[in-house]
Amino acid sequence: MKEWEKYLERAMACQTALTLFEWDNETLAPEEAGSWTARVQGTLSEMYQEVMTDPRLTELIEEAEKEELTDVQRAVIREAKEEIRKLSCIPPEEYRAFQELSAESTRVWAKARESQDFEAFAPILEKIISCQKCFAACQAREGQKLYDVMLDNYEKGFDMEKLDEFFGMLKEELVPFLHQVRESRVRISDEFLKGDYPEEKQRELAEYVAEYMGFDFHKGVLAVSAHPFTTNLHNHDVRITTHYSDRMDSSLFSVIHECGHALYEMGIGDELTQTLAGQGASMGMHESQSRFFENIIGRKEAFWIPLYSRVKEIFPEQLKGVGREMFVKAINKVEPGLIRTEADELTYSLHVMIRYELEKLLIEEDLDVRELPQLWADKYEEYLGVRPTTVAEGVLQDIHWAQGSFGYFPSYALGSAFGAQMYEYMKGQMDFDSLLARGEIGVIREYLREHIHRYGKCRTSREILKEMTGEDFNPACYVRYLKEKYGKLYQI
Repeated sequence: MKEWEKYLERAMACQTALTLFEWDNETLAPEEAGSWTARVQGTLSEMYQEVMTDPRLTELIEEAEKEELTDVQRAVIREAKEEIRKLSCIPPEEYRAFQELSAESTRVWAKARESQDFEAFAPILEKIISCQKCFAACQAREGQKLYDVMLDNYEKGFDMEKLDEFFGMLKEELVPFLHQVRESRVRISDEFLKGDYPEEKQRELAEYVAEYMGFDFHKGVLAVSAHPFTTNLHNHDVRITTHYSDRMDSSLFSVIHECGHALYEMGIGDELTQTLAGQGASMGMHESQSRFFENIIGRKEAFWIPLYSRVKEIFPEQLKGVGREMFVKAINKVEPGLIRTEADELTYSLHVMIRYELEKLLIEEDLDVRELPQLWADKYEEYLGVRPTTVAEGVLQDIHWAQGSFGYFPSYALGSAFGAQMYEYMKGQMDFDSLLARGEIGVIREYLREHIHRYGKCRTSREILKEMTGEDFNPACYVRYLKEKYGKLYQI
């Protein structure tokens, strides 16, 4: 192992330890652990920054670039240089302080959401935003806007100009189409999805579906958390969570969604894992995989042909008299709601659009955070026709801002659009529905692994799209997919 690789190995060890703490905080850590554990997280973050900003590492990388490198080494060095650039301009004491602040902020957020008290969260949110703007100002290239810096952390090549165009298309096409759907005479019943669905039975179904999709329980774990998520230490340790409620489809599709993320991480090549290039290409590409499995595959009737009899075996009383066609229509029902993670496929990106518009106001126009609850409610009423009555179902529903993850939300909508573009292309390469109907989901999964997963961060999202589909990002595929699917379902 070369000397520069040893430096990066130490840095990745710090990141792995931090990932374990984050997992523990969301799953099993006792309530009183909070501030004490945050100090350890702060120390690990400080150590990570020290390793990455050591002048010797920069010197070694400059020397390495003059040598003959493998494709993997070139990708790792590219990622390392970018990380060094971003970390070097932030004073160590400020970097550590922010890591501790964000660890504390998530706990304040959780309590504020539970007590329906936005004012309790507002002061620490202001601190988080202030830190993020300060860091962005340090990292910005000449003429680059602060929010564009933040967006670049999650999806390179998609700044406000490109996202304004993307979300503008969604607003123009999907908002009026949603009105047409709501005015349709077609009525879909989904009452049977809610009821007495015992948690142990929901878990049995979750494990069955996860394994069917290809989630390897020898390399993965399924746990419970308030907010479903996926994390990983490397491609042989990938962890997902779900939550259980009285709606069986809520947990079911959380698991399918998180399995999409997990399959991506499990599919990254061994030569890349535990390096800076051993992660998904971007958050948008990651979301393309989770939402591809959740919606494009998981809500197709063909997917349930080999599975639905097992679902009815697990819930014989709850689904008595409910045929597969009725079940599939129910899980595709369009019903504008308040909660992003529970949103139907058609309205989902409108939830994301609202958050994008608010983030721009917070970062670029210094919006007072205390105006957020009102603005949030107004935008929901304008775009989705619903209005939150509590902050828990409104502005406090997501953890992202508490973590300082400004610029993350657009990735969810981009991922949905990436997935639709891939699907449009893949239909010409394989008999998609027939494969699902025969239970051969592995063929689709391996196609995605071959064209996306195995590359990690060696390719950007746009490079992956171009090489896979033959064209750059084309959001028209997403609009076309949604209109065709829901136009047919609602007879528009």
